Amino acid sequence: MRMKKLSGTYLGVFLAFLYAPIMILILFSFNESKGRTFTGFTTRWYSQLFSDAAVLDALWTTLVVAFVASIVATIMGTAAAIGLNKMEGRSKTLIMNMTYLPIINPEIIVGVSFMLLFVVAKNLLSSVGIPFGFGWITLIIAHITFNVPYVILSVLPKLRQMDGSLVDAAMDLGCNHWQAFTKVVIHEIKPGIITGFLMALTFSVDDFVVSYFTTGAKHQTLSVLIYSMTKKRISPEINAISTILFVFVLVVLIVVNIMERKTLEKQKKAREYQLREGGI
Repeated sequence: MRMKKLSGTYLGVFLAFLYAPIMILILFSFNESKGRTFTGFTTRWYSQLFSDAAVLDALWTTLVVAFVASIVATIMGTAAAIGLNKMEGRSKTLIMNMTYLPIINPEIIVGVSFMLLFVVAKNLLSSVGIPFGFGWITLIIAHITFNVPYVILSVLPKLRQMDGSLVDAAMDLGCNHWQAFTKVVIHEIKPGIITGFLMALTFSVDDFVVSYFTTGAKHQTLSVLIYSMTKKRISPEINAISTILFVFVLVVLIVVNIMERKTLEKQKKAREYQLREGGI
């Protein structure tokens, strides 16, 4: 009984430590005054926020980059995971270790590396008369690159869980290779693909460091805009933007957890059905 109380207390302190600052930020996004004391409830900071052209442009940039990068990263990551699943030996180990590098490396190193790469690319392309600059393209390429490993790590476990005899059975029943791939393999790993896409979308929306080093003067993501606004003065509009970002990421995480739970329930029911059929 005592251990349960201690565990509950520890959990409460831990959650308060994590979420109390965020709750305060959300509270002050509705503060009537610009000061550090809560004087009354208002939503005018949200209305001012969405009437600000710079904020709307940053929001549009963030969403476009996030969705385009997540879709491309999901396609590339799924294809890479299928290829890695069929590999064996040292080559597979080497490629898997290379896959982990963008995740393990500090974001500041990844961001600076991308910036230097794009500067070199800009100089090379400019020398042959091809215009190239920091903006949409650099942001999307950078986001695709750091999102692909998360998709691979989401899809690979589903491929390992899949029964390889299902593809052979589909081929025996008349499916060609493409039909067996789309109707069997993709169907079996679909939860991993969706989870990888949602993770990529979350990380892309939430990213600051890589975006800061790869963004251009005309197009900024919300996180970069928030950083530039904090240099001048902490405005309640910053609290409002941060609240919107937090809610968006929270909703995506809740969707991911619900989908994973449903997948586990389906797998549990399938195992129970197989056990009943086997018992009969």
